Amino acid sequence: MSNSNPGKTTAIVAYLTIVGSLIAISMNSEPKDAYARFHTRQAFGIHLIFHALAIVLTYTGIVYVSFGLFLLYLIIWGYGFLQALNEKTRPLPFLGEHFQKWFTFIP
Repeated sequence: MSNSNPGKTTAIVAYLTIVGSLIAISMNSEPKDAYARFHTRQAFGIHLIFHALAIVLTYTGIVYVSFGLFLLYLIIWGYGFLQALNEKTRPLPFLGEHFQKWFTFIP
């Protein structure tokens, strides 16, 4: 199986979990790949927003909203993961452009 895009593996790893995002950040340290950086920022943003909202919802006791949050997370995660598999760099709806600006510390 040929990997035409050298950053594709890093991009896919970024979507696996929040730990995968951290691993992808270190994988993309040398050599730096713009494709991998784009998807690492998108995946890191998805995971970070989900975990932050899950923590807030846990402490507020709003259980029913968490089911909707998890469903939204799966949909957005699936969208981003499919973009990485298809070697596309379309940002996620609503927050994708912001993730690229907010997470400029990701190389």
